[in-house]
This record gives sequence, structure tokens and C-alpha cells, in this order.
Amino acid sequence: MAKADVLVEALPYIQEFSGETVLVKVGGSVMEDPDRLQSLLADISFLDTVGMKVVVVHGGGKAISAALKAGGIEPRFVGGLRVTDEKTMEVVRRTLNNVVNADLLRRLQGLGTNARPLHGNWIFTAEKSMAADPATGMPLDRGYVGEPVDVDLRPVREMLDAGIVPVVTPVGTGRDNHLYNINADVAAAALAKALKVRKFAIISDVPGLLMDPADPSTLLATLKISSIAKLKESGVISGGMLPKIDSCTDAIRAGVRKVHLVDGRMPHSLLLEVFTKQGVGTEITADEQKQ
Repeated sequence: MAKADVLVEALPYIQEFSGETVLVKVGGSVMEDPDRLQSLLADISFLDTVGMKVVVVHGGGKAISAALKAGGIEPRFVGGLRVTDEKTMEVVRRTLNNVVNADLLRRLQGLGTNARPLHGNWIFTAEKSMAADPATGMPLDRGYVGEPVDVDLRPVREMLDAGIVPVVTPVGTGRDNHLYNINADVAAAALAKALKVRKFAIISDVPGLLMDPADPSTLLATLKISSIAKLKESGVISGGMLPKIDSCTDAIRAGVRKVHLVDGRMPHSLLLEVFTKQGVGTEITADEQKQ
């Protein structure tokens, strides 16, 4: 009966979201744990099976670091930020496209999902990112690190219309025709905004937004974007959560209906967040949420 109750609870959500576009950004330690990764990919396969149009964008920072180390390439930093030089960019491209992306595709296809690669440099136009030096405020040149400034949606829509799940790498092509490394959260948000997806789920290593980072019981189940400024001022949103929340806010303002921060370490957390009333992460919406 408990299993039947779960299915009944999920039914209205399955009916509501069938045919809608959902973007899932896969990142964090879940990518290093085969069992957790398989659980998450099973959730993604479920979304696809019940009729949702799913786009996957993934990171691969740890795999890239391991590949650089294996290649004897020492990381170089400017103002505390990693520099992506010519040799590093080639390792980034090869690792993301040929290792991480290929592994995700193999796993999704093994679950019966029609997943195909969509390398980010095929759809993202990138511009060199000039971060500010924390000490001086002056711009820092980090080499081939970029920000997406345009997205070609034609290949994405063609794949979705054909029932294919695109699996996208966070790499862009500059107007100088050189490849640029893009932060995966930023790449995912840019694609979510361009597609105006119904749901944008960010999978990471935190339960969501916590009022007290040391206390999981302080999870904010829902967050309106009008509350974000005060949470920044009070220090609730700080550190690595700042760019993530900023990306979420930009996505909502650009037309994305809901953004979900989901803990990839919890088994089937994506399904619990999407198909249950209470959810398990933080749901971010506009102040006047569309029905």
C-alpha cells in the first residue's frame, strides 16, 4: 500500500510535467561515486520515460584535475583563481568530451534512455572571462576561461523533438574560434534561460540552502527571489553558494519557472524533489509564481 500511495502522489506531477522541458545540471561528488551516480541517472531516465523533455549539463572538475596530474601539468593560479592555458584547455576538452560525457552516455543508454552527446562548443558562444582580483579589484586574465554570451538552440530542440536526451559539456567556442572552459553551473543556467525550461535542477553536495550550514534541519524548502538580498546581507548565502544562487536568480528572471537545489548524495533525490509535494531540496521561484 505504501508503494501504491507513492505512485498515486506522483501521478498529478507526472501528468502536469509530461511534455515539459527540464534541465538537470549534474555535478559534485555524486559524479565520483558510481552507486550515487547510477541512482541519479535512473531518476533522469525516469523523467524521460514519463514524457518529460530532459537536458543534462555536467561538470567534471575532479576528472580534469586527475587528468592534469596524470599528464604532469602543474596547476597555475592568478589571484587565487585557476588559469586555463593552451595545454590545460586541451586536457579539459578531451576529459569532458571523451571521458566524462562518454561515461554518462553509456550509463544512460544502459538504462534504456536515448541519450546522445552535445559538446558545448557546438552550441555555446563564449567570451573571455576577466575576473576581478580580490585584493586590487583589477581584472585578471585567466587564459581560456569563458562566459557564455550566446546559445544556439537549434541542435538542442532538434534532439528533444526526436526524443533524445542531450548530454552537454560546459565548453564554448570564442569569436576567435578558440575553445573556452565554462563553469558548469554557469553553462547550465545559460542553457536553462535560453530554453526557458519548466524546471532547472542543480545537483550538488548540499541539501539545498540552509539557514545554518551546520544544521540540516534549517533547510529552506522554498525561496522567493525577493528574499535573496537579505539572505546575502545576513551571510546565509555566502561563499560557493553565492554564484549558484545568482545563476538561479538570473534563470528565474529570464523565464525559468522553478529552480531546484538538490542533494545528489541522497538516493533518488531528484525524483523526490520533482514528484512529491514536500520535496527534499530548496525550490526557488519568482515572487508571483505562475501556475
